[in-house]
Amino acid sequence: MITNPTRQRSLRGHKATRPTPRAANNADHQAVLAWRLTPRDRWIIRMLHEHRVLTAHQITALAFPSFRSGRMRLRELFQWGVVDRFQPFITVGTAPMHYVLAPAGAAVLAAEDGLDVKELGYRHDRAFGVAHSLRLAHTVGVAEWFTALVDRARHSDADEHSTLGAWWSEARCARHFGDLIKPDAYGRWASAGGEIEFFLEYDFGTEVLAKLAGKLAGYAALAEATGITTPLLVWLPTSRREATARRLLARAWRELDDPRSVPVATAAAELLNPEAAHPSPADEVWLPLDTTTGSAVSTRRELHRLLDAWPHVAPPSTSTGSESALGPDSTLALMAPAPAPMPPAAISRGPSTGRR
Repeated sequence: MITNPTRQRSLRGHKATRPTPRAANNADHQAVLAWRLTPRDRWIIRMLHEHRVLTAHQITALAFPSFRSGRMRLRELFQWGVVDRFQPFITVGTAPMHYVLAPAGAAVLAAEDGLDVKELGYRHDRAFGVAHSLRLAHTVGVAEWFTALVDRARHSDADEHSTLGAWWSEARCARHFGDLIKPDAYGRWASAGGEIEFFLEYDFGTEVLAKLAGKLAGYAALAEATGITTPLLVWLPTSRREATARRLLARAWRELDDPRSVPVATAAAELLNPEAAHPSPADEVWLPLDTTTGSAVSTRRELHRLLDAWPHVAPPSTSTGSESALGPDSTLALMAPAPAPMPPAAISRGPSTGRR
C-alpha cells in the first residue's frame, strides 16, 4: 500500500512456491494464446515488460474489479507461460506474489510489434533477476505510487474525470534522457480540468539527501537543452525527512543559473490518509519549493493544481509525453512503445474456464 511500502531490508530472497503445471511455449501454444488472450491480458504483458515487476495487488488495482478475479486470471496467465511469479520472503507477515514477464508473453509482445524477442531486449533470466535485486523494494514502491494514481482515476467521478496519461519507467527515461538525468519515472496526470506532466524522484529513505539535491543541475541542463520546463516531484517517506530534503533542495535550487526552469514540489507518504477510500499522490499533499516565506506558493496543493503555483510553466501540449515528439533515435527504434497507463475495458472472450 502506498501509505506503508515494504522496505528493502524486509526482503530476503524469495520463497519457493509449489510447482504448478504449465503449458510449453511453442507455435501451437502461441496459436492458442491468440484466441485466449484478451486486450486486458495483452495490456498486462506490456506493463510487465515496461515496469519489470508488479505485485498481484498492484495488477488487481490497475485492471480488475476485485482481488479474487485478478488472482484467478493471473493464475491462468501463469499456467499458460505468459507471466512468471515469485514471492519474496519478508521478516513479518507474507509478501504478495510478484509478477514478471514470461517467455510466452514476450513472444506475444514481440509479434505484436513486429520484432524478434531478442530485438525486444527480453531475456528470461534478466526478467527473473529482479527477484534478487537490491532495488526490488524501490522498483515496487515506484509502481505502487503510480498504481495509486490509476486506482484513483478508475474510481473518480464524472466531475473529476481523472486520468493518468503517461507513465514511463526508469529504464525508458534513461534511454531518452540518461545523458542528463535519470529520474525514477515520468508521468502525466489530469483531473478536474487541470493537467501536469512531471518527473518523479522517489526517495525510500536510503539515499543521501545531498545527492538528491545535486540532481537539480541535471534537470536544469535538460530544460536548457530542450526548451521545455518540466516540474520535478520529490516523494519522501516522512514529513521530517521532507523538511530536511527541502532545505538542501532550496540551497541547490538557488544556485542554478535559472531556478525557474526547474519547478520542484515535495510531498511525504505519511501525509496521506490511510483511512481514505483511495489515497494517492493526487491528494492535497504537494508543497512547491519556494524561498519566499509566506508566499502563496507555500501551501499544499493537489497534484493537478500545482501549475497554479508556477504560472510561467505552460500546460503540457498534446505532443508532450509522446515519444515521437522527441524525434528519431536509432537506439530507440526497436524499443516497444510505452503502454497506456490506464487499462482497456475488460472484455470476456475466449476463457479457458469461463472465469474472469
